[in-house]
Amino acid sequence: MSASYNGIKLEPIGPIGIIGHTANSEFVENVSRVLAEKRLKRYNDHASPYVNRPGYLRSDYLIDTNLVRFQTGEGKLSMGESVRGHDIFIITDCVSPNLRIRLTDGEHIMSPDDHYRDLLRIVSTCVGKARRINVIMPFVYEGRTETRGGLRASLDCAAMLRQLYELGVSNFICFDPHDERIQNAVPLMGIEMPKSQYKLTSALLSHFGSIKIDKDSTMVVSPDEMGVSRAIFYSSSLSLPLGIFYRDRDYTTKVDGEHPIKSYRFLGDDVTGKDIILIDDMINSGSTMLRTAGKLKAMGAKDIYCISPFGLFTDGLKRFDEAYAEGIIKAVVCTNLIYRSDDVKSREWYLDADMVPYVARIIDGLNVDESIYDLVNSNSRLSEFVKQIRIGEIFDEFNN
Repeated sequence: MSASYNGIKLEPIGPIGIIGHTANSEFVENVSRVLAEKRLKRYNDHASPYVNRPGYLRSDYLIDTNLVRFQTGEGKLSMGESVRGHDIFIITDCVSPNLRIRLTDGEHIMSPDDHYRDLLRIVSTCVGKARRINVIMPFVYEGRTETRGGLRASLDCAAMLRQLYELGVSNFICFDPHDERIQNAVPLMGIEMPKSQYKLTSALLSHFGSIKIDKDSTMVVSPDEMGVSRAIFYSSSLSLPLGIFYRDRDYTTKVDGEHPIKSYRFLGDDVTGKDIILIDDMINSGSTMLRTAGKLKAMGAKDIYCISPFGLFTDGLKRFDEAYAEGIIKAVVCTNLIYRSDDVKSREWYLDADMVPYVARIIDGLNVDESIYDLVNSNSRLSEFVKQIRIGEIFDEFNN
């Protein structure tokens, strides 16, 4: 490839239009703002030959839309402006729990199925008018049903991806999916799976300067064998030892649809006196994280930091409050890719990793069909950040 190649100077597909969907509206608005700031700087620096193109530089990239829900439960989408010729990016949060609709028999909380149906409404409204449609779905809808658990189980994630593709979605962007093999369902659709490890780790290390990134002071731990690949990424990028908890299950019987766990076995070095970075792909109820943290604390671990891209906290915050008060956990670090309640954000033990600049950069790159390989694969970036930590000079390219 020519050394003069510069993705930023490629011709845009069309004017960017961002449609925010569900409750994480603040995140979407901030993405639009950061994108406008980036392009204004590029305009002032004459960094691209297309900066004067209509629609390239705008103060606001948000498309005016209105999702209406009738008391029967049916809904519709209306748009307040044209999307013809636009490169549309729909940012959705299908697990947002705080939107309510009033139906005939009272108020109901919108479920992921309701959110997904609204996403289909947005896509179908844009089809045939927008030049290209891209869906940014950080937490994959039905992403935990990526394989058939039994002969009579549904493949909801594959069905969702195929439906979006058949409706005309060109690119699907998700973060840290439960299983990356979901892309096999739609081999002809562009799928990008950026990792949030860089932002999570940089947020943790920037906030807690006491963490020493060396093999004698800190260890990366996976709470179960299913998350080993994620833990290996952190371990190798940070040059830290790896520990794994193995769940010994009784496969001769099932309780509540699952094989019961007989015992936990820890595979790894001695954790006595070491800080622990505990990794998982999501915090659902938090039982796995807290159970593992309790065992590590009993084994003599020092401070335990829980890291996960998505904090759902489906069973509330009480158990986390108790674990923090008892000194079992030091902090929980999650991203702002999905909705977090004010209650969660106010907790002393909770830390947000800001993904707004990252998502804005991805949209900016995809709009000109720039290669985003280096954005999606954050291994080298994370290793470079650790070097900066060690010499005391931190530079975050997304926030500068």
